[in-house]
Amino acid sequence: MYDWNGGWGPGGRIAMGLMMLVFWGLVAAVVVYAIRATSRGREGAESPPRHDDAALRILDERFARGDIDAEEYTQRRDLLRTR
Repeated sequence: MYDWNGGWGPGGRIAMGLMMLVFWGLVAAVVVYAIRATSRGREGAESPPRHDDAALRILDERFARGDIDAEEYTQRRDLLRTR
């Protein structure tokens, strides 16, 4: 007559135990992935740089290099900030 595990012996018990560990590990991995995917947009994520910020940065670099003078710099900076 068969015992509770269908006559697989100790190898079957070890295999079933390992499969349970794999199953619960996958369940935990899916839960962690779902939590990270939903919270990624809310916390800790930096927003992408705005187009205006990049333009101001380039304008600052041009002024620092001496490509434009102070008057042109202030005019262009004010124009960018009004947009």
